[in-house]
Amino acid sequence: MSKKFNIFLSALFCAFIGGVAAVSLLLPDKDFLPLENRYPQKPPRLSVESLGSGKFMTEAEKYVSDHIVGRDFWVAAKAWSERLSGKKENEGVYFGKQDTLINRVQDPDPAKLERDMGYVDALAGNVSVPVYFGLIPSAAEIWRDRLPDGAPTADEKAVIDRLYFSTGASPIDLYSALAAHSGEDIYYRTDHHWTSLGAYYGANAIFQALGLEPIDLADYQKTTVTGQFNGTSFSTSGVRWLPPDSIDTYVPNEGIKVTSYFKGAPEEGSLYVDSFLEVKDKYSYFLGGRQPLCVVEKEGSDGPKVLVVRDSYSDSLAPFLTERFSEVHLFDPRDNLSSIKGYVEEHGIDMVLVLYSFANFTTDSNLFVLAR
Repeated sequence: MSKKFNIFLSALFCAFIGGVAAVSLLLPDKDFLPLENRYPQKPPRLSVESLGSGKFMTEAEKYVSDHIVGRDFWVAAKAWSERLSGKKENEGVYFGKQDTLINRVQDPDPAKLERDMGYVDALAGNVSVPVYFGLIPSAAEIWRDRLPDGAPTADEKAVIDRLYFSTGASPIDLYSALAAHSGEDIYYRTDHHWTSLGAYYGANAIFQALGLEPIDLADYQKTTVTGQFNGTSFSTSGVRWLPPDSIDTYVPNEGIKVTSYFKGAPEEGSLYVDSFLEVKDKYSYFLGGRQPLCVVEKEGSDGPKVLVVRDSYSDSLAPFLTERFSEVHLFDPRDNLSSIKGYVEEHGIDMVLVLYSFANFTTDSNLFVLAR
């Protein structure tokens, strides 16, 4: 290869990089990254403190990355290159078998687990009603057969068993309920949540633990509301070559009253919000997405009232819970720091359910709310 040709290639590469940078600077900043379902990094603020701590450079790098022209193409190209090079994952998401993307689950911090279980036990001692505790294993645990060979991920069952043995709350065996149906579509292939089918099996595990009659899926009609769902694992991984998921429902919306508290004040809600089927965040079709508090009431029901301290897995679980509870109060500690004990007393709650996905429970920093 001649010296002139090397110079030509270097010049061409520099021109390409310069052109991409120039176009990126000229284009207006993006307000939202739809394929990744998140807001981009805002321009960093320059200060002596931010320069000294390295914060300015970190934010500047993220800002440039988020606003580069053709970002969606570059993200997908990186995922393709990782796969073609023989790697088994990209951005913490495994390229699983059967067209499945599976989030890697990190080994939890034992000290954090001990502290958080103390909060669960404090709740059980603070309220005068029964407290139940359930951890939902991830697809990485139940669908281990779909993981790439040798792919490391946390031993969720061992951790769950240990926590259940040590807690003063009544445990709910969600692991066995899901493991018994591991050959079914109980998780989304492109998202970290369980499907409505998985939520059904989870609901019956809850009913069994609480001494309530299980429900029979044969009594319900499945309705597929969309076949174009690309979830959080799709967004994070950069993988764009897999077929999308479908979202199904079983429980009808009739006779249900939903009150949502997105901004603190009550407003009329719904079990299902159709407008989200037209956007990237289709999982928010269930209840309308993340909110500090949501109250779901079943007309004419004489069932008990339950308070569910929860994460987003309960959004698709809530329709099934309406079949056995007159009121389902969904309390999200990520956005709601009020006293759970006070809420239980004020609203005549009959039982409390602390229900989390394994990954969220082991990383959530707001579990101290349980002890309030």
